[in-house]
Amino acid sequence: MGCQSCAVGGCGSKAKITTDAGAEVATKTAGCSSGGCSSGGCNKLNSFDWLSDMTPGSLSMTPSGIAVVEVKFKGGRKEYFRNVHNLDLTTGDFVACEMASGYHLGAVSMQGDLVRLQLKRKHVTVNDDTKVIQRVATARDLEKHEQAILRDLPSLYRAREIVRELKLQMKLSDVEFQSDNTKATFYYSSEDRVDFRELIKMLAGEFKVRVEMRQISLRQEAGRLGGLGSCGRELCCSTWLTDFKNITTSAARYQNLSLNPAKLSGQCGRLKCCLNYELDTYVDALRDIPTVEKPLETQKGRAFLQKTDIFRKIMWFGYSSESTWHPLPIKRVLEIVALNKQGVIPESFDVLTPIGEREVVTAAALNADLTQLDKKYATRSSSSRNKKRKKR
Repeated sequence: MGCQSCAVGGCGSKAKITTDAGAEVATKTAGCSSGGCSSGGCNKLNSFDWLSDMTPGSLSMTPSGIAVVEVKFKGGRKEYFRNVHNLDLTTGDFVACEMASGYHLGAVSMQGDLVRLQLKRKHVTVNDDTKVIQRVATARDLEKHEQAILRDLPSLYRAREIVRELKLQMKLSDVEFQSDNTKATFYYSSEDRVDFRELIKMLAGEFKVRVEMRQISLRQEAGRLGGLGSCGRELCCSTWLTDFKNITTSAARYQNLSLNPAKLSGQCGRLKCCLNYELDTYVDALRDIPTVEKPLETQKGRAFLQKTDIFRKIMWFGYSSESTWHPLPIKRVLEIVALNKQGVIPESFDVLTPIGEREVVTAAALNADLTQLDKKYATRSSSSRNKKRKKR
């Protein structure tokens, strides 16, 4: 059977091919590699167990002497269970876990001392009320689990039709049936409060199960559904990111990004989480860059700040009477600002002043990389044209 921890389902399923000798061989379908889907579905929110080679010690136990195991369910959801029966478990094994009513199948994602560190980091307390692992999943359990997964997609479509009939302002994004088919959890997102008492009655009568409605944020919804970002990679929230921090437009301003909502928004419609990744580096670099509150005064005219290269520490100024921008190092900008405060107006940007030496930066030197790139592609285009002429 395929791995059941991803939202797509069916990853890792078997396909039969016929060899030259006429024998049929079972292979994994395209997109799966070593049991993991390269599109990220099977590896959603995986954690590398860097303590797996160590012998489990007493630190991996609870105060009562019972080991704790991390189990992953559909959508990357992870919970911790006690191994009270001392089962011999291996990462990836399917186990039947105790739930509020019945049981649910999940895959063992982590065990040993690393679980203890995760419990400490997430401030999770393990006590007698913590649910336990009942048994290793049998073939019958896996079959029922597969049937429960097959109910997810048709039930989601039918539930959306019921929501439209009731005219509720909510968006159903996913549904998860418990492995024993006694409970269904519907995940939804909504801007306002929703009275879904009538909806629960209709869903319970339609699917003959106990229904739970769970509201999730738009970021959590994107993490459950998955997808590709504008960078070409899988969404961070669906592969490794679990903590959603507050993101403001000031993060884009610090990085000199265009305040275009279409470019700054992710799949969830909110500001991209990656805006915070390099923010601290930009803030540190901006400490050395002066704040120019008014244009620089020169005898040629007033020069306005057009652009700032934060990491190269170069500020570009342009006169209102011309379209050319002049690159100035920070030291030279501070010199001119100091002169203007003293009432001195320098002749131009290039004239040396007694306030210290400055670095000479020319536009040609700054654009040297672009010039080399243009020459490179110009040579390629000319050679391709010559080949086409020879063919003719």
